[in-house]
Amino acid sequence: MELETEALLLEARESIEAARTYRRELQQRLKGLHLARQQIKDSAALTRDVLEQHFNDLKGTLRKLLDERLVSLLQEVDSIEQESIKPLDECQKLIEHGVGTADELLQEGEMVIHGVTGADSGKLCSFTKKALHIQLDSLPEVPSLVDVPCLSAQLDDSLLTIVKSQIFNHGTVASRPPIQIEELIEKPGGILVKWCKVDDDFIPQDYRLQYCKSTASHFEDVYVGSDTEFIVLHIDPNVDYQFRVCARGDGRQEWSPWSVSQIGRSTLVPHEWATGFEGYSLSSRRNIALRNNSQVGGVLYSRAPTYYCGQTLTFRIETVGQPDKKDSIGVCVEQQNGFDSLQRDKAVCVGTNGAVFVNGKEMTNQLPAVTSGSAVTFDMEAVNLGPSNNNEGGNFKLRVTIGSNNREVVFDWVLDQCCGSLYFGCSFSYPGWKVLVF
Repeated sequence: MELETEALLLEARESIEAARTYRRELQQRLKGLHLARQQIKDSAALTRDVLEQHFNDLKGTLRKLLDERLVSLLQEVDSIEQESIKPLDECQKLIEHGVGTADELLQEGEMVIHGVTGADSGKLCSFTKKALHIQLDSLPEVPSLVDVPCLSAQLDDSLLTIVKSQIFNHGTVASRPPIQIEELIEKPGGILVKWCKVDDDFIPQDYRLQYCKSTASHFEDVYVGSDTEFIVLHIDPNVDYQFRVCARGDGRQEWSPWSVSQIGRSTLVPHEWATGFEGYSLSSRRNIALRNNSQVGGVLYSRAPTYYCGQTLTFRIETVGQPDKKDSIGVCVEQQNGFDSLQRDKAVCVGTNGAVFVNGKEMTNQLPAVTSGSAVTFDMEAVNLGPSNNNEGGNFKLRVTIGSNNREVVFDWVLDQCCGSLYFGCSFSYPGWKVLVF
């Protein structure tokens, strides 16, 4: 009986725990529903504001353009009117002057005729000569109505039809952005952002990625191009950043709506070059090294062993200098001063000519020579450990993959001790080489 009671108690406790878990999951789903509802409401309110602002701006712009066109046409009317009336005004003055002259001649002639006598024949002769001099048969030409402008406004009613058609088709409301962020992967000092198309009918031509700190409100462009992933560098560790992406359709000028913002952070320590080496100049974040004109040579190492198996270590060649067969980019178990290259024991590296070295020995397989813009990547994973329990004295094997310019070299790197983390380094004999590590 006691065993049956204990079993029932155990079953009851399991049911209670299952109910707790179920309740907790339901509360999480309620929270997700709340966030989804809030996103719909917030995006709808924002979309309303954007539409109202856009169409108010559009109405203001159209009104301004129409007013400017009206003023231009009215000025054209004024100009034609003034230019057309000016010769008429001149003709009117000429006619009015002739009428005045004729009136004077009439008055003089009537006076001469009414007062004529036998002795006044001289006045009649003088009047007649005066009349002939005035040329009473010469009249100014007045243009006919068909020869003078008759202004009218030519207004094409089809404009309203065209504008109406354009307005009715202007703007769309999308329920979902065509592009969404698919994954955020933390990297040392950076975050790899991947995105994908979620609208099958949308044909993207270019993508545009923006980011900002979660405490800021202003996004800034960090990438525009055709790739669907990008590593955002210069990320402060343990700080939240927001990311969003949009796209431009094939043959279109405008960008699509932004994706839903995603928050990511990197907890990994950024890769940094060691300071204090006279032969190299470093950037403010110490992730870029430039071989300067100093005669001091040797290997520039990382500040600490920050590369771990399972990660991808990338060297990007920003600028190139004169190559040398001792140049090297790679990783090593420990820092060893006194060497002028990583082409030594306990190190794997790539020369600027593409040669691959493992523990100082050159491999048969090679990679393409590095050029400006080349990226050299190192990927490593542990294959097996030796029989020793403390991993000292037994073989420790790493599967190494080095890639550059769409070529890869894969090999096993056997070490005599377990290495939880590795240093990285570079060496260049001549100035001008600049390397970014991430």
